[in-house]
Amino acid sequence: MFLRNIWYFAQPSELLKPGDMVHKVLLGEPVLIGRDSQGKVYALRDICPHRGVPLSAGKFVTQGKECAHDAVECPYHGWKFRTTGECIEIPSLVPEQEMDIERIKVRSYPTQEVQGNVWIFMTDEKTPLVTPSEGPPLMPIDETARPGLREAMSFDCHIDHAVIGLMDPAHGPFVHQSWFWRSPSSIHEKAKDFAPSPLGFAMVAHKPSSNSFAYKILGGTPTTEISFRLPGIRIEKISVGSKRVVGLTTVTPIDETHTEITQIFYWNMPLLSILKPFVRPFIKIFLTQDRDMVNLQQEGLKFDPRLMLINDSDVQAKWYGRLKKEWQASQDEDRDFVNPVTPVTLKWRS
Repeated sequence: MFLRNIWYFAQPSELLKPGDMVHKVLLGEPVLIGRDSQGKVYALRDICPHRGVPLSAGKFVTQGKECAHDAVECPYHGWKFRTTGECIEIPSLVPEQEMDIERIKVRSYPTQEVQGNVWIFMTDEKTPLVTPSEGPPLMPIDETARPGLREAMSFDCHIDHAVIGLMDPAHGPFVHQSWFWRSPSSIHEKAKDFAPSPLGFAMVAHKPSSNSFAYKILGGTPTTEISFRLPGIRIEKISVGSKRVVGLTTVTPIDETHTEITQIFYWNMPLLSILKPFVRPFIKIFLTQDRDMVNLQQEGLKFDPRLMLINDSDVQAKWYGRLKKEWQASQDEDRDFVNPVTPVTLKWRS
């Protein structure tokens, strides 16, 4: 089950220039993501309603040149659609053939750009178009901040397994054994306080683990706060006085068996910009380790085994299931979302 009427990370802003049209598959649907001549991002269902050709294979027609509006032109028969989805031209029609072409529409999706990221509000085709009441998540750093580092990778799994792996607190010493992060002998007991947060939950601000070498490069005594929110967004804020590093991890389903993970970092520390070429390989190592384990997991899941979740290390995974169920119920019943998470202290060894 993919959650609908909610914001998903779509793609980096910097990869989308005016006039660009990009084809993506999101939640099993073909989507065209583009930027018009005024710099505004838009998104359409990437199928021409005439003969089913992907509109992204056509061309973007700039307002004032070939058309009265910015438009997407289908490569098969030249049908043109506004960036809001309405058909504005069918070249094959002759003057006496009256037809209200604007009644022909391509489904459009609300989009927003926030801090260098393009977000798309994936609506349900079976229900009327929903206008988002709130925007996508804002990172706890300067609103004008742009990503300093970004890495993306595709996992061969359903979004649920990617998300649960992302929030799993006990796999670190086994999956991420590295000289720069964890050693095999670094396992010890931890206790963390959790509380509900918008569309999810948060591990409240605390000192990071003493066995995390990478935190030491920040200097001082850092505190970290980690939050998760639907549909698959993890935000980690690390603070040392006024210095700040914010990690955004997004989990976006491509289809039932493929999921895109994007790791994005923001900071206000010039030193980290200098270290970026050295840090990037470690980020890729982390993602690769997670990807390889989740992909390996699929070998066992082929046999549809009965899985178990234990306390306390798997409580976050249980919360994820309850959050999804409550979100879907709130949509079906047309009511406000009620967060099922309550404050608690969780303990585990890792």
